[in-house]
Amino acid sequence: MPKHILVVDDEPRYLRLLEANLRTEGYDVSTAQDGVQALEVFSMQPIDLVLLDVMMPRLDGFGVCQRLREFTNVPIVILTARGEEQDRVRGLDLGADDYLVKPFSATELLARVRAVLRRAHPSVETGQARFFTHDNLKIDFARAEVWINDQPVSLSATEYRLLLQFAHNIGKILTSEELLTTVWGTEYRSDKEILWVSIARLRQKLEEDAHNPRHIVTRSGLGYLMPPGEY
Repeated sequence: MPKHILVVDDEPRYLRLLEANLRTEGYDVSTAQDGVQALEVFSMQPIDLVLLDVMMPRLDGFGVCQRLREFTNVPIVILTARGEEQDRVRGLDLGADDYLVKPFSATELLARVRAVLRRAHPSVETGQARFFTHDNLKIDFARAEVWINDQPVSLSATEYRLLLQFAHNIGKILTSEELLTTVWGTEYRSDKEILWVSIARLRQKLEEDAHNPRHIVTRSGLGYLMPPGEY
């Protein structure tokens, strides 16, 4: 069954470009021209991915992202104008999974869409135990669910895949390049900004004290790791 993508942009040119390229690749596409309309469309049908422009009337992309993250972990890609670094960071902080800088090529668009959809459906490795525990953290690999202190934690697809890298490599220092390549893809290996923001968000959700983490620890100049221990 084709993946269904919601494209939100108030510029008709970009809306037509995105829709045409996505349909050519076999995706189902719905469109919206502002944030309020986007939320209405999203509520009426199952959506697998949202491509979301920032600057829009009535409700901007940040507002839409924030609203969506109140009740869904559907993958969100923020569309930003070139050079607007603060928009990219803010979008990631609000829970977006990725960003795409205008103007972009059809090749780049489709590559990002495939990468984000791939991250949204992590595979369970054959033969691995179903549950993983680390102090007060518990992961159910079969159901892709996470708990802290026996309370469920809502993670985006990207945050979950990032957490899996630490759980599968406990005690091993993972470099930024390794994490970016494994979680996001080889084309992201130099994009440290998206990694920093994602780790910060993950710590906010998992750590009792995000400034003194127990689950995801920084090794200055080397990378990150989940410390081993008796759990």
